[in-house]
Amino acid sequence: MSRTIRNFILAAACAAISCTAPGASASATASPEIHIEDVERFYDIYDAANGRPTAEQLQRDYIDAGSEGLHTLARLRNVTGVRIADTLAKNPGIYSNAKRCMAVLPRVKERVQVALDTLVRLNPEARFPPVTVAVGRGRPAGVGYPDSGIQIGLEAVCAADFMNPNVEDRFVHVLSHEYVHIQQAPALAGRDDLTVLERSLVEGGAELISELISGLAGQAHFPGLTRGREQEIETALVADQDKTDLSAWFDNSTLEKPGDLGYWVGHRIARSYYQQATDKRQAVRDLLQATDAKAFLAKSGWHPGIKLQQDMPQ
Repeated sequence: MSRTIRNFILAAACAAISCTAPGASASATASPEIHIEDVERFYDIYDAANGRPTAEQLQRDYIDAGSEGLHTLARLRNVTGVRIADTLAKNPGIYSNAKRCMAVLPRVKERVQVALDTLVRLNPEARFPPVTVAVGRGRPAGVGYPDSGIQIGLEAVCAADFMNPNVEDRFVHVLSHEYVHIQQAPALAGRDDLTVLERSLVEGGAELISELISGLAGQAHFPGLTRGREQEIETALVADQDKTDLSAWFDNSTLEKPGDLGYWVGHRIARSYYQQATDKRQAVRDLLQATDAKAFLAKSGWHPGIKLQQDMPQ
């Protein structure tokens, strides 16, 4: 891997994170634990194979030899050498184009640090665990859990133009969103058996709070999919709210056909709650501490097709 590429990744990772030692206050900074070696190793393998590493090489030399963070990403999101090789064969541009995103990362780190400072002001108990920047199978863009840190898919974020055409804004949004997940109550956000409504609240709350701390609106493709269809879409989600098959609402975006409308509905539920709250800081805490999605929904004032303020929340 070239020195330039390595330096870009190092700069982004080193300044995008401000960690808090266990038991310390959020305002006290600690030396962050940052893992970038997985990206370095991937592109060493990628370049040596002229952009066509085999599934065996990727599994043995990249994933199996990878960091704990990469192993976590592989376990949580089924990242294997075979799946990376399949994605690379179908869409090689995802991996070759990922290098172009590195040019924005120094500025991303500055903006993310500002967002994290705002998050601490809203939530003094905020925690900032390690981040692993890795290369995966084209998805997910980011994953965050308190006990396993944050994993960012460099190639996935770089390729997802539909999220935001501005690459810099896109990385800031994804990192901010994943840091919010870390703060959410594990009794809800940490579960693997969420219903459609529960996942909507988890993702929607992260969307709203990341919007508050970064100053960036949610994913840019939602207005085109939802304008004029608010009541139709939200009525359909209410009908599905108790389902544990989430495929109609989450993790169904492709580069050709964006989706994930559960994020959008969840954001509107969270926004309804926040807008009606007189104590905005308490509203943020309520969003982070929510464990009963139906009780929160009842308090939110939300209903399908509700008219919400169009400006950014304050």
